[in-house]
Amino acid sequence: MSDHAVVVDGTSLTPAGVERVAREGATVSVPESARQRVRASRERIVDIVDSGQAVYGVNTGFGELVQERIPGDEIEALQHNLVRSHAAGTGRDLEQPEIRAMLVTRLNALVAGYSGVRERVVDLLVGMLNNGVHPVVKAKGSLGASGDLAPLAHLALVVIGEGEALVDGDRLAGDEALARVGLEPLDLRPKEGLALINGTQLTVAIGALVVRDAERAMRMADVAGAMTTEATMSTTASAHASIQRVRPHQGQATSAENIRRLTRDSEIVESHRNCDRVQDAYSIRCLPQVHGAVRDAIRHLRSAIETELNSATDNPLVFPADEADDRASGTDRAAVLSGGNFHGQPLALRLDYVTSALANLASIAERRIDRLLNPNVQEPHLPPFLTADSGLESGYMIAQYTAADLVSTIQTQGRPSTDSVPVSGNQEDHVSMSAQSAHVASDAVDRTIRVVGIELACAAQALDFVDDRVPGVGTRAAHRTIRDHVPHLETDRPIHRDIETMADLIRSDELLAAIERDLDDGVA
Repeated sequence: MSDHAVVVDGTSLTPAGVERVAREGATVSVPESARQRVRASRERIVDIVDSGQAVYGVNTGFGELVQERIPGDEIEALQHNLVRSHAAGTGRDLEQPEIRAMLVTRLNALVAGYSGVRERVVDLLVGMLNNGVHPVVKAKGSLGASGDLAPLAHLALVVIGEGEALVDGDRLAGDEALARVGLEPLDLRPKEGLALINGTQLTVAIGALVVRDAERAMRMADVAGAMTTEATMSTTASAHASIQRVRPHQGQATSAENIRRLTRDSEIVESHRNCDRVQDAYSIRCLPQVHGAVRDAIRHLRSAIETELNSATDNPLVFPADEADDRASGTDRAAVLSGGNFHGQPLALRLDYVTSALANLASIAERRIDRLLNPNVQEPHLPPFLTADSGLESGYMIAQYTAADLVSTIQTQGRPSTDSVPVSGNQEDHVSMSAQSAHVASDAVDRTIRVVGIELACAAQALDFVDDRVPGVGTRAAHRTIRDHVPHLETDRPIHRDIETMADLIRSDELLAAIERDLDDGVA
């Protein structure tokens, strides 16, 4: 478990903070400033309820049933029925990191102070995170508008002591799970059921983890590309700063600079500085341009995720009266505005963009793998399929098949944000499919990490055949660390273990850390 609590204040949550809670088990804390906003927002809701006005989400039906007025003595039952009826998900159970990411992102949205929940709701979510109560949430069922309703409803079931949750590996009824750690379920008050289930928290939770993993894949793809550049006796001239200066895309410049850093002081590069090869293949020569475009796409997604993490995304939202005009429902102290902040389009489009970008990153890495292995295109100093006894031994031949499978799968997964299926009696007639986009992007980044891992393993093997010339400072550290975990392929062995080990090295940041210990200016 991570040592320090992640502060959840509605304004400063980052993808790194989400990852600490989701994957490292970090606890969370809510500061008093955020709690004050929560209390003020709840007072506004109470004022509206007391006024008797019909306000969507407070004392009316939902979706197509918005015109149905709910009597005062049934408002609390309305909130419970909302949670129960919307828990209609299906498919696999979300994994624990995904659930924890949903919990912390929903908590952060609520403490922004526009949702009208009681402080007790906040405290229970904090208690669930800090005591390891993880609701069983189905992965499928969200259209990304009105938010991620079904998955969030499965999460909210446990808040009212229903549904199921995992505690210390045991699958328990919701009330039993809470009781095991000394927590009690809540009776939901007006607006609270809707506040718990209406928002983009499945999308943004998975999206935050995608950002972190995509950035890892991106950095390690630069490392793999630098190692392949050396192992194939290619030039680093294509990474020269002057080339990037006259086409100044930020990502392109960064990837080119990484190649220069990683190969600094390389005896391999120096040994063929004035050779008669005119140009290298595109997968090496155009590395800064392709990797850079992917890097820019990931940065574009990060920007949207960072904004969404610290946004109020449920509906309706509760404001001080002076922040709205007479079109708002409410009283002279509180205003309720109904809008569409739950619509996941700002995330869906960028998640699909990143999936397309990752398909290209995996594709160019697979082409470099082929150049390392393929006897028809590889350099003379490299044995076919990187095995000294080719024919009798197959070496890394089938690793390229696996990379090709992974690339093809990413390329054919589709882009969900281009689709929309009207629901709720056509009241919700355009939806974002952002949850599907998040799932697809998550699968894509996992596959890309594996392709990059295959290139790293093959490049390390190829460098073993480059006489006694020393690689660059960064590539040398990468090669050494890989060899600490994946030995040189002397004779055929099950390659799947190499692939999994390399993927784990990328995800854990161990390989990056080893490189940065030797490379003072690091890998951007």
